[in-house]
Amino acid sequence: MNEMDREPKSYVLRRAEENGPSKLSLDYAQALNAQQLAAVTAGDGPALVIAGAGSGKTRTLIYRVAYLIDKGIDPSSILLVTFTRKSAQEMLNRTGLLIGSRSERVFGGTFHSVANTLLRQYGRSIGIQPGFTILDRGDSEDLISLLRAQLGLSEKDKRFPRKGTIAEMISKCVNTLQGLDDVVLGEFAHFSEHLEDLDKLWRAYEADKRARQLLDYDDLLVKLRELLSTDEAVRQTVSHRFRYILVDEYQDTNRLQADIIRKLAATHDNVMVVGDDSQSIYAFRGATFRNIMDFPTLFPESRLYKLEENYRSTQPILNVANDVIRGASEKYTKQLFTRKLDGPLPALVQAAGENAQSRFITQKILELREEGVPLDEVAILFRSSFHSFDLEIELSRRDLPFVKRGGFKFIETAHVKDLLAHLRVIENPLDAVSWNRVLLMVEGVGPKKAQDLIASFVKQGRPERTPLDALREVAGRSSRGLKDLAKALDEAGKLAALTPAEQVNEIYGYYLPILKEHYDDYPKRVRDLEHLYTIAERYQTLDTFLADLALEPPDQSVTGVEALDRDDERVVLSTIHSAKGLEWQCVFVIWAVDGRFPSAYSFATEEELEEERRLFYVAVTRAKQHLFLTYPINVYDKTTGSVLSKPSRFLDDVAPSLLETWALVEEGGFHDRWG
Repeated sequence: MNEMDREPKSYVLRRAEENGPSKLSLDYAQALNAQQLAAVTAGDGPALVIAGAGSGKTRTLIYRVAYLIDKGIDPSSILLVTFTRKSAQEMLNRTGLLIGSRSERVFGGTFHSVANTLLRQYGRSIGIQPGFTILDRGDSEDLISLLRAQLGLSEKDKRFPRKGTIAEMISKCVNTLQGLDDVVLGEFAHFSEHLEDLDKLWRAYEADKRARQLLDYDDLLVKLRELLSTDEAVRQTVSHRFRYILVDEYQDTNRLQADIIRKLAATHDNVMVVGDDSQSIYAFRGATFRNIMDFPTLFPESRLYKLEENYRSTQPILNVANDVIRGASEKYTKQLFTRKLDGPLPALVQAAGENAQSRFITQKILELREEGVPLDEVAILFRSSFHSFDLEIELSRRDLPFVKRGGFKFIETAHVKDLLAHLRVIENPLDAVSWNRVLLMVEGVGPKKAQDLIASFVKQGRPERTPLDALREVAGRSSRGLKDLAKALDEAGKLAALTPAEQVNEIYGYYLPILKEHYDDYPKRVRDLEHLYTIAERYQTLDTFLADLALEPPDQSVTGVEALDRDDERVVLSTIHSAKGLEWQCVFVIWAVDGRFPSAYSFATEEELEEERRLFYVAVTRAKQHLFLTYPINVYDKTTGSVLSKPSRFLDDVAPSLLETWALVEEGGFHDRWG
């Protein structure tokens, strides 16, 4: 028998991943808790990891990438999708420290950067050439402005939305997969009469981009979805290329992004998404809570993993958080726990009014500082930016430096500065800076005319003739705009007859049409001006009111105010949206009042109210050691005056034994003028 005719001997080539845990280079069980380990070592197929606040979500993702590589998975077949380029790079750098340089071959980036790469490689089949140009937001707005003018929409009798507002409308439609009419009627109802023209402009915008090989930021996702939907060969190729897909912060994805992930995983379903349904708080950006709740429907074979051990907060704080989220109508049930069992009970602090709330916070911060809590380990969180206005004044009065995140500081908001400029020229008619701001708001007055008017107002040598007199003279022979201004300043300038709050109200009546003309989002700005009225109510004279609002010189922020002995520390003031992912030793959650938190605007739908609950949960879980929930009893309402408030309805679900209730008492037992 010929040697070559013999049956060949079989030799089995094992897959690298079948070599088993004994061959792994890391001791995963030693590095992770049991819940993290289960998620990290999950087998193939779809997986949903519900990562509670402070439970080591990022660590779990990093070890998951390391584990896949350690098992022998080709690193270039792993796709890590995050919400910022920085977070992707940091995760892969940390993975490299665990597993070595192999991690450099993992494809990590944002949804948009992934889309950019794939469209340049495969986009020809849908008419996109590799050399396409990406428009940033400013470029997009400029193109919209150009097309608006070409279509004659800038010359309409009734004001057409500005370019930034139109760009926002289009982006919202794209990211939520809604029609233009739904977005405009739902969020920009004051522009509903322009729906037909807006639709025409949007179509012109899309056609112009297509003709010039331009893609805006949102197009990257839209076109990737189109590519994966219409080109079966590309979908198969890309899906085979990325055999393992990991997605961070899945609760913050929009419908478009969820659909892209479904299509990228078309051939294998090896998708692990990590997120926390209880921290889904970005609906206003187009994110949808439904994505994380419906993941098991999108991927029917998915397995659920929960991370519930918290490494941030004490158990008393977590007990409150657990009770708050337990009241959610829809959720993945979880119970946060920690090994930090001891700590002070969170306090529910009842103040007589808003300023008493502010004074309590400043006093408590100073006490905590004496106890060794640094200023930069203290955060004051709020639902809306204007909730902190009174507090900013109080912190400055007590020389407590702070930095504000999310929204503008009180006197930095353009509309507040506009209204205050009118009051400043009443108080000081020689204030040329305020005159310039006031005059430029008048129709028909440009920079040159404003300067000429100011020069004539403040001429030397005529003490008997004030700038207001000069304005009256000019207004008498000028346009209606200057006449209306002169009348408003005269009415509000009756110093002896009016309180500062009444003066604010007078100017508000004059300024409201200007506000509507200058700002497309004026309904939101009106609330700030109503709050300015509330602050003014505490003052008897205009000069003290304006002096207290001038927290710092123009062009210098409050962050420039330095503490005497720790000038590198700042108390953090932040909207809760801007605080997500951060933590502090001590957290104050202010205005925990029904109507403010949850916002009265959220009462319309169950979905909005539930998002407010999740926002409250996020606020509570930022605290490591101390948590204070504060609310004023007396709340000003513009239509009914002062009304008695009730604590946030989200606290109804919290067992009374989990909170200490504090009532603020004035020293000496009396109620001073700030109560």
